[in-house]
Amino acid sequence: MKYNFSDIINRTGKDALALDGVGTIPGISPGKPKAGFDFIPMWVADMNFATAPAVTAALQERLQHPLYGYFIPSPDYYHAIIRWHHQRNGVTGLQRRHIGYENSVIGGMLQALKVFCSPGDAVLIHAPTYIHFTDGLQDNGYRMIASPLVKDREGIWRMDYGDMERKIRKYRIHAAIFCSPHNPTGRVWELDELQQMMELFRKHNVFVISDEIWSDIILGNNHHIPLQSVSADARERTVALYALTKTFNLAGIGGAYHIIYNRMLRERIVGENKKTYGTELNVLAMHALIGAYSPEGQEWTEELCQVLTQNVAFACAYISRHFDGVQLSAPQGTYMLFLDCSEWCTAHHRTLDELLQAGYDIGVGWQDGRPFFGPTHIRMNVALPFSLLEEALHRLDRYVFHP
Repeated sequence: MKYNFSDIINRTGKDALALDGVGTIPGISPGKPKAGFDFIPMWVADMNFATAPAVTAALQERLQHPLYGYFIPSPDYYHAIIRWHHQRNGVTGLQRRHIGYENSVIGGMLQALKVFCSPGDAVLIHAPTYIHFTDGLQDNGYRMIASPLVKDREGIWRMDYGDMERKIRKYRIHAAIFCSPHNPTGRVWELDELQQMMELFRKHNVFVISDEIWSDIILGNNHHIPLQSVSADARERTVALYALTKTFNLAGIGGAYHIIYNRMLRERIVGENKKTYGTELNVLAMHALIGAYSPEGQEWTEELCQVLTQNVAFACAYISRHFDGVQLSAPQGTYMLFLDCSEWCTAHHRTLDELLQAGYDIGVGWQDGRPFFGPTHIRMNVALPFSLLEEALHRLDRYVFHP
């Protein structure tokens, strides 16, 4: 490979939540390991890989100029986004006016909800779900109505359209939050699934906020389909949200944006953003995106997906062979695993808290899946050098699952 995904980079003391936050956030962060074990971060959804060299180069070039005052967005910023979506997903017709900056995907989601809903209104979402969707909805006074995803005979997570329609009718829902690829299950949705969902939303006049932050991290031969490309109606009733943060490991810099084709929705959402006086493009985030969405950034992303595909395949195979009673549906996108530990906990008369703690004790920083609506689940990040992934799984095998 041209790019290096094997170096182990010491992030301790470099502002990394995944390392410096260990043991500091009760109920959220893993506990510190026992003596004799170093800590392997597998909880926060960022990667233990250096960002693409094209990003670093773009930032370094901009930093050579010592002024960082008020600025206007460069045309290169918009051109980079348009080119990226065309090359990766075949998107056509995307223009500068359809694109708008957001401080974060969650922030963009909440701004859009202000247009679609009033506090107290019901919002449809799939479960399991992303923890900050839950927090964001509850903190802003919306009623979260969860429609459970169900596994088919092959263990693939699927939408339950009957349940979705019943809840849309019962709770008079007119807004939904969709995650594509899905976090935390890792599903990459197929065209017929998206078409069926969007037809249901068209039938009941439900507008959609589509979180597509993971859309570049697709594993194996799977393919991401932008929700707005499903149909002419989907294009008009969907607010799509994207960011650099997952693909290029830039959560500390930020750089989210929306794509909205519907003029009325776009103008109202941009109007909501202006009211806060806080949603303005950061000059370094702009240059990071231009570097990331370059041909070199595209090449790096392709290699990243190859590495993550290999990591996921190894981890899933290892867990299936060694961790009896742990069920896992292999993700098709993202770099997160969602382990169902119910059978293991029952067979060994252990609680999920005890299992989590056993991992923390040996330095495996996995994550409690209950805030993601996984009652006996553990969420595990495998975006790290293979040697660390292998070490973490061997420790779990030796000290936790077969002590």
